[in-house]
Amino acid sequence: MKRIGLTGGIGSGKSTVAEMLAERGAVIIDADAISRELMEPGSDVLNETVRSFGSAILTADGRLDRAALASVIFENEAKRKELNSIVHPAVRSEAERQAATAQADPGFSGVLIEDIPLLVETGQAQRFDGVVVVETALAERLRRLVDQRGMNRADALARIQAQASDQERREIATWLVDNSHSLEETRRQVETVYGQILEMQDTVKHISLRSEEMDKA
Repeated sequence: MKRIGLTGGIGSGKSTVAEMLAERGAVIIDADAISRELMEPGSDVLNETVRSFGSAILTADGRLDRAALASVIFENEAKRKELNSIVHPAVRSEAERQAATAQADPGFSGVLIEDIPLLVETGQAQRFDGVVVVETALAERLRRLVDQRGMNRADALARIQAQASDQERREIATWLVDNSHSLEETRRQVETVYGQILEMQDTVKHISLRSEEMDKA
């Protein structure tokens, strides 16, 4: 089995790349989706989070108010670490369960990809046989966050800057997919990446798939 990490900053289009990889047969384990499920009302993870952060992070119907929680942890490193200590172990446990289920399926492709937004920040790169990093030009990321998610530009930029830098992600990348341009160009890169994942041997070489524009940057 090839176990691959997938990461990219907010607005990079990482989810689009994950969908393209899934279309080619990879099993995707989505850390964000797991985190959302673990925060459903009545869950142990949500209950522990409320004990640590108070009921102000809940909506009137007892669901997690993600915006309220984000406002607490966004500029408070200690609070962010506290939240991570609650959520991350539970997410990894569920990811392992899903991985075991995938491997037991007779139709398993042999490629398991864990989509982890904070892969760099949580120091998980060494867990994987290789890491796919999705990178997109800053101006395009800002445009997507403003136009598609309704953020104002200042908030979008602050969210980007709060995450790992492009350089930090490049340093752990086995494959670097430039998602700054057309879907067709991204799909071409993904096809190349997936083919190379299938051909992987025990020794993984560093492969860069950056466009000419990124190479010249």
